[in-house]
Order: sequence, then structure tokens, then C-alpha cells
Amino acid sequence: MDTNLTQIKTEVYDQCLLKMSNFKTELESTEYKACQFKLNELSIISRNAKITPKKVGQFVTFWQRNENGSIEPFDETDAFDFYIVNVKTDAKLGQFVFPKAVLIKKGILSTSKKEGKRAFRVYPNWDITKNKQAERTQKWQLDYFYEISNLTNMSKVTELYNVK
Repeated sequence: MDTNLTQIKTEVYDQCLLKMSNFKTELESTEYKACQFKLNELSIISRNAKITPKKVGQFVTFWQRNENGSIEPFDETDAFDFYIVNVKTDAKLGQFVFPKAVLIKKGILSTSKKEGKRAFRVYPNWDITKNKQAERTQKWQLDYFYEISNLTNMSKVTELYNVK
């Protein structure tokens, strides 16, 4: 498990009684620390986003290989509950917790009607967006984001993961 996820497990999941199990690293997208695991009974796909030099926001991949060996977006029929994206700067750490239904609605997952995305940008609360599209994207994404610090809102975390 990479250092971002280890820190999140210790500082957030353990505090919220979210138990990690069935952890497995994915062979693809290793530069994004791709992995899958269970969080209580929820199926999670996880990636770390990357800071890119020329654009605001962080870039993250979200694809899989099909039986022909080509890459394709994840699909609404794939068995997972949440796609989480860990974001980090020198001084800050945060996590986006995207439910599958939101990824379908936003066109990130493929459906029978539309192909999804193989990658996209995320905009944590500390990023200052520079254009209207990024601003709109950040606005909806922040509903699914929390920053990890000594002020982390654990109620929001459990709400994001629908933990009762």
C-alpha cells in the first residue's frame, strides 16, 4: 500500500471504523498507485492523481484492459461501489470519494448509450481554477471531497461512504 493510502487508513478509515480488506495492487497504472480493496463491504477502486506542470488540477487515469488487450473506460456494469482519488501536494492531502452513480451521471463510466473517459482531472479545494469548465467541474467534485488534516470532518467521510 502506498504512503498516501496508508496515511488515509490511519488518520481517517481507522477513526471512522472503516475496515480495509482484500487489498490488491493492480498491475496496470502503477504510476497512479492503482489498487482495489474492500472498505467494510464496499468495493473500492483507488488511484493517486498526479500534478501536471501546465494545468491546474490533478490528472488521474480510470481505465482497464479488455480481453483484446486494448484500454477502455470502466463500465457501469463493472463490480465496484466507489472510485476514490487521492490527491496530494507538498503540504496537503485529500481524497475524492466518487460513487458509481455519479460517475455514470457525469459520463465518466461507459454506458450502453455513451463511452466513458479513460482519464480526467480532479480539482481539490486548494486549487484555484482558471476557466469556466474547470470551475464547473470543481464545483460538483467538491461535494465528494474531504481534506485530511487534524480538522478532517469524519462525519462527512462516513456520509460519503454511506456508512450508517
